[in-house]
Amino acid sequence: MTQYQQANSGIITPEMKRVAERENVSPETIRSELATGRLVIPANRNHLAGTREGALRLDPCGIGRAITTKINANIGASPNRSCKNEELVKLQWAVKYGADAVMDLSTGGGNLDEIREHLIANATVPIGTVPMYSMIVDKPIEELTKDDILATVEKQAAQGVDFFTIHAGFLRKHLPLISKRKLGICSRGGSLLGKWMNYHNSENPMYELFDEISAIMRQYDVAYSLGDGLRPGCLADASDEAQFAELETLGELVMRSRESGVQVMVEGPGHVPFDQIQMNMERQQEICDGAPFYVLGPIVTDAFPGYDHITSSIGATAAAYWGASFLCYVTPTEHLALPQPEDVKTGCVSYKIAAHAADVARHLPGARDWDDKISDARANFDWKKQIDLAFDSETAQEIRTRGNDISDDGDNDYCSMCGRDWCAVRISKELTAR
Repeated sequence: MTQYQQANSGIITPEMKRVAERENVSPETIRSELATGRLVIPANRNHLAGTREGALRLDPCGIGRAITTKINANIGASPNRSCKNEELVKLQWAVKYGADAVMDLSTGGGNLDEIREHLIANATVPIGTVPMYSMIVDKPIEELTKDDILATVEKQAAQGVDFFTIHAGFLRKHLPLISKRKLGICSRGGSLLGKWMNYHNSENPMYELFDEISAIMRQYDVAYSLGDGLRPGCLADASDEAQFAELETLGELVMRSRESGVQVMVEGPGHVPFDQIQMNMERQQEICDGAPFYVLGPIVTDAFPGYDHITSSIGATAAAYWGASFLCYVTPTEHLALPQPEDVKTGCVSYKIAAHAADVARHLPGARDWDDKISDARANFDWKKQIDLAFDSETAQEIRTRGNDISDDGDNDYCSMCGRDWCAVRISKELTAR
């Protein structure tokens, strides 16, 4: 049985126990949330087992509103650059800087099966993919067959992929809605399936094969991440008829996934004005019966290319506060280029900030303990402890000593901003000591 089926049978699995341990909640809390579909544990049986010699085993991770907000890092080779070893470096940087899961979105740059196997074998975090990318790497989308789809899903599930993005909610009847948009379809998977449907004058094959795909995923306990092929790619297209028409179909597919015993989460919009975020999160929760919401950003302004890790983390904090459980990072290279390892770091750190800020605002038990410990260290001029507690201690230490003759070995209990005599905290201590 899948994690979902076992939860509904009253069984607490080792994976549920591990998630409970990581989250400081009871195993029963994890089981009950999983049974309702409000939480998922993406954990392919083969990844859990570490089936390849020397492979790392998955450390199970939970995604849902009852526990801390998680972040995902997208990596992947493109037809223009990258190789399996460069993707491994990105994976390692992503995990080092806080990614709870990593998606391999490779579309070229070498043997995609080999890249995927290399990443899974070296990952303790869940690995996700968009199987369709591998289906058409050597052929045009128009030649995609149903046999291709099922064979690729089977192959990647057997490799150990933990969650699949399947764009099954974009239907043929939605095609006319695209013409009303400024940017059309921004989803790579959505655009390819739109082209297939238009060419064959047929329904989305992912929708038609949904039960067959579910059967394969149930066998390996792969979780669905139902793709949003009609997500808005700019503010002007946010919350439009196309986006919400697809969302209605995704709500239907959530129920079909659960009926098949397959864990499911739902992907959400990428560009949304700040004032529409709450409505979007709440609408998804209602339509998709509380299934974990996995959002890209959302980016709250289109006007800052090169800084979209900031424009999106603003939206991500709001999204996590109002209903999202899983945040897909955006790097500074979004809309511009393929991210490199340093971009992966920047994206991950930005999204750890967003996720943590939302968890503090949601008053999750213990969420603010970290902040309070750093505040205590600051109040006590304990620079070493403050830096040790920092999420990125290396960067904090580099900034602390940058261009200044300051060490923390003696009595240099001040920084270069105010110096000793103008330090507000020091003056405050003097006032309260009187």
